[in-house]
Formats: sequence, C-alpha cells, structure tokens
Amino acid sequence: MKRYSSILLLLFFLATGSGAGAKVDPQEIIKRFAQKESEFSKVWQQYTYTQHIVFQVLTRTGRVREQREMTIEIFFTSDGERQHRIVDDRGRLESLILTREDLDDALNLQPFALTSEDLPQYEVKYKGEEQVDELNCYVFDVKPKRIRRNRRYFRGRIWVDDLDMQIVMTKGKAVPDLGNNKFPAFETLRQQVDGKYWFPTWSEADDILVFGGGFSRSRRVHVRELITYSDFKKYEVGTSIKFGEVVGEPEPQPDVEPESQPEPVPEAAPNSNPDPEPAPE
Repeated sequence: MKRYSSILLLLFFLATGSGAGAKVDPQEIIKRFAQKESEFSKVWQQYTYTQHIVFQVLTRTGRVREQREMTIEIFFTSDGERQHRIVDDRGRLESLILTREDLDDALNLQPFALTSEDLPQYEVKYKGEEQVDELNCYVFDVKPKRIRRNRRYFRGRIWVDDLDMQIVMTKGKAVPDLGNNKFPAFETLRQQVDGKYWFPTWSEADDILVFGGGFSRSRRVHVRELITYSDFKKYEVGTSIKFGEVVGEPEPQPDVEPESQPEPVPEAAPNSNPDPEPAPE
C-alpha cells in the first residue's frame, strides 16, 4: 500500500473532521448514527438467523440451580412474511415466571437500534469517547423522554463506532417495569456480519431480582440470561431455507398465589440504572 502524501492526508482530515484538533459535534454524530441505524434496521429485517436463549437462576455461590433453554428460528414464509418459531424448549424455572414480555424483549428489543424514526422519543446525552476492543467509539446515555402505555423502550448506554457510525455495544434494560413484572439489565455486543452492518451476536444479563417488599419480606434472586445469534442468511425471493421441527410457543405458566410462591419481580441490580424511569402517561 502506498503512503499518502501530506497534502492528501490534510485534505482527508479536513473533509472528515478527524483531525487531532477537530471538535466533536454530538448532535451531528447523533443524526449520522441514527440514519445508519435506520439502514441497519431495514437490512436486519431481511435476514434469517437462529437465536439461542438460556435463562438461569443461580445460588448465592454462583452455581446454576434452575435453567431453561430455548432455540428460536427467524424465518420467512412462502409469502415473504418474516416470522419466528420455537424449535426447542427444555428445562423449567421454578423461582421465576418467564413472561411474554421477557420473550418479546429478547426477540424485538434486542438488538436496540436507535433509528431516525425513534430518535424523537429519546433523550440522548454525549458522554465522551472510549475504546471498545480496537474500535474508537462515541458514548451516549439514552433514555425515553416519556413512557407511553403498551410500548417498550431502552434505557442505558450505547457505544457508536466513529468510522461506521453504527452502534457496536449497548448496556441497559428494557423499560418500563410492569408492576411485578420487571426486567434485568443487559450487555449486548455486535459484529460485522455482511461486511457493512453490525449485527448482534451476543447478549447477557447477570442481575439481582428482588421479590416482595413493602409489607412482605423481600427475596433476592440471582439470575443470568444469555442470548446468542448464529446462522445469519439473507432472504432472497425464490430461495428455500430449511428449518428444524417446530416446538411451538411456550404455554403461559399459571399465576401462583403469593403465600405459596411469590410472582417474580425482576429488578435491575443496584446502581445499574441510576436515572429514575419516567412515569407512564
């Protein structure tokens, strides 16, 4: 590779604003990465993949006490409609109830993409620059401006690659908590899959869920959830993609009376989300 001349380098830095003394314009960065996230969101909807989810309840010493595993395939019907189906579901959680919102968050809020369309709903604050592995990233704190009923949002921190202007890592949780149905904080990593866009490959929650409280004795439960993505394939009209045997949607577990088994109240670990949640309208 030939070395750039000093004049070419100067022109490059002036054009990109990447010079050592260049001033960061957070609003311009937000606008640019939101546009890229809109592109990614559309491309993401064109892919099939396999999603493996492991839910665990741990002992105080960190040993796995309960575990449930699910394998979900994202596929396209013959009419070109994108859907999901559960092809494997094994194990059972006795201390917690896996709710429909838990599964919906794993399928739809992961990965979190802050698109231009969703940007007006969020407050985004620039926090500086950090390095993630070998990537130089802009860091932003994100939270919903207001929470509307029957809507799910993300609250936490995102890392945006300064070259591709795409989110490469997120740390945060789905909000709002719904009464006794609360949710842990996640860390999600993305990698380049198609050579252009960053797709999620790994997401993990390791949190403390608090049950009860108020007039009843509280109970703390250590939980862990791991989500991995694999077998990405871009859907093309006329292609045929073979999937495994369908197990079907998990049946909702019946509500348990508080005196026999309290309904789980997943809650983020202390100090994982310092900002208070906006009150639902």
